[in-house]
Amino acid sequence: MLTSRAPIAGVSKSGSSKSVREPVVAGMFYPADRQILQNEIDIKLAENPAQGTCPKALVVPHAGYIYSGGVAARGYNLLRPYADSINRVILLGPSHHYPFQGLALPGCQYFRTPLGDVPIDLESVSLLKDLPQVQVMPEAHAQEHSLEVQVPFLQRVLDDFALLPLVVGPSRSSQVAEVIQRLWGNKETLIVVSTDLSHFHDYPEAQHLDRSTSDLICALHEPLMGEQACGCYPLNGLLRELKQRKLNIELLDLRNSGDTTGSKSRVVGYGSYAVF
Repeated sequence: MLTSRAPIAGVSKSGSSKSVREPVVAGMFYPADRQILQNEIDIKLAENPAQGTCPKALVVPHAGYIYSGGVAARGYNLLRPYADSINRVILLGPSHHYPFQGLALPGCQYFRTPLGDVPIDLESVSLLKDLPQVQVMPEAHAQEHSLEVQVPFLQRVLDDFALLPLVVGPSRSSQVAEVIQRLWGNKETLIVVSTDLSHFHDYPEAQHLDRSTSDLICALHEPLMGEQACGCYPLNGLLRELKQRKLNIELLDLRNSGDTTGSKSRVVGYGSYAVF
């Protein structure tokens, strides 16, 4: 379903109050209580250390924290020594609930989690106003968890930052790469792509499939398909842009829900990757 394109005019406002994208999976994918959430993230970070230079981009999973939080933490740990130098995050993830084509902006001023409100980077929004594949579509963000689950991690490992969240529907990799290229910035900008890997295979098959997909990711192979990575559309765009820039992507962690929750009959795969 291709929706009509709304003009990018900044944000939608209601009176003088600020417009906010409210959390919808707090209490389900992660704790709704501020202190409990903070503690859970800190534990995941402590249990999954990683060291390296400051990454330009991360690829991290988006399941509930009990399933994929440790794998995501491996990537987010790389940011902690550089917290004061990153002040803009470009966050791209797939649409699980709302059918549309292209890339969707939320049309709000703030993105809220139990840890507080993160401002939307309106300067970045303005950089995309002439791209036909980008539209303002709050309904694409309303129930989407793939972006929301990343924001509390970012709030714990970075200092003050502005966010540009983009839900990505079916798109050519060149369309997504064009958006990433325009927002690339310098050391102040981090790009995060949210994706899980295979879904609902048994444990040995999932390990085989995810290792093959991971090898393709590290080889900058695109296009990947949805059965390999549910966030294939934003991921393909990132891989295309990395090829253009002659940059590499490195595997940090590769596990599945059978490793984190014990059940190995129908598992979901998770990978964490960094671009340096």
